[in-house]
Amino acid sequence: MTQPPSPPSLTELRQEIDSIDEQVHQLLMQRGDIIDRLISVKQTQEVGSAFRPAREADMMRRLVQRHTGILPLDTVESIWRVIIATFTYVQAPFSVHVDQSLGESAMRDSARFHFGFTVPYVPHFSASAAVEAVACSKGDLALVSATSGSTPWWLALEAAGAPKIIARLPFIERADHPAALPVFVVSRVADSAMVTEVETWSIRVSGWNAEIARAISPLAEVVAVPDTAFDGAALLVSISAPGSLDHIKAALIEAGASVRSSGLVGSHARRYTVPPSGKALT
Repeated sequence: MTQPPSPPSLTELRQEIDSIDEQVHQLLMQRGDIIDRLISVKQTQEVGSAFRPAREADMMRRLVQRHTGILPLDTVESIWRVIIATFTYVQAPFSVHVDQSLGESAMRDSARFHFGFTVPYVPHFSASAAVEAVACSKGDLALVSATSGSTPWWLALEAAGAPKIIARLPFIERADHPAALPVFVVSRVADSAMVTEVETWSIRVSGWNAEIARAISPLAEVVAVPDTAFDGAALLVSISAPGSLDHIKAALIEAGASVRSSGLVGSHARRYTVPPSGKALT
């Protein structure tokens, strides 16, 4: 009777792990070599920031779609975020300016999870200060809250040539995410690098009240702060297709508000959610 093969020894399994570790390291170094060549090519073929929010969002979605096994998705995502952010930093050094006015620990967790420890971390006491620092820089980015605000910091993004909202983090949303705080990324990137699944608009209205807020809440995500200049509110409105700015304006007017001004202040990828079942939702 044929004897079944004996299970591998601990020594053999550890040797396999060591071999895989070495291969992973070799592949990372090969990636670095390609980035080095990419830098040379970009100097002659491309001008602008090294950030590619559309490409990053797509990379993270594909990561979730192919992931299986016992390794937690949190770990895989954080590894890839550090790889992406670090190699972006190698191409064009930048700093992350963080608005800590709504809480230091959560914002720091988000910055470190998505950009690692190699990229310099610069704290600020207001969203406006973080955005201003980016506006004065050559390629930095700012992280500000995507769900609340005490001042209409996004008004500074309306002008031509101003930085814009380029992403909403985390790229992959799920229960118990270690960096779950919703934040906008503000920076300057080439138009060709932007992802426009969700447009973000600055809208100033008069006559703002709770009833109007309830009327448009099913249509778009809204951050609102008082706007004394118009006796109303300054809104940061995130509109996903098939919605449109005209649709939002019509809803505001029908609810009793007056739209005083509007301006496009950025765009980002649609929220990509992984429920407890593990099957991604868009």
